[in-house]
Amino acid sequence: MASKPLKELKPKDKGKIVRVGGKGSVHRRLLDMGLVTGAEVEVERVAPLGDPMQVKIKGYHLTLRKEEAANIWVEAAEGGGP
Repeated sequence: MASKPLKELKPKDKGKIVRVGGKGSVHRRLLDMGLVTGAEVEVERVAPLGDPMQVKIKGYHLTLRKEEAANIWVEAAEGGGP
């Protein structure tokens, strides 16, 4: 299955993180927030204009900007979405 950026997932979609991009402090910050390879992530809601988006990862809620979500590549779970 092909991977895609987290920012392309819709509310209720789930996936597994396969790669975390970004450079320097951006990369480190994403990892520190729990966005690590192999973690399951679910998109809970997206703001009307698409920025920011709220995800659930490792049992807690996290809000990400679209630029941050573009650095996180996920493999979408089968049957995700309503």
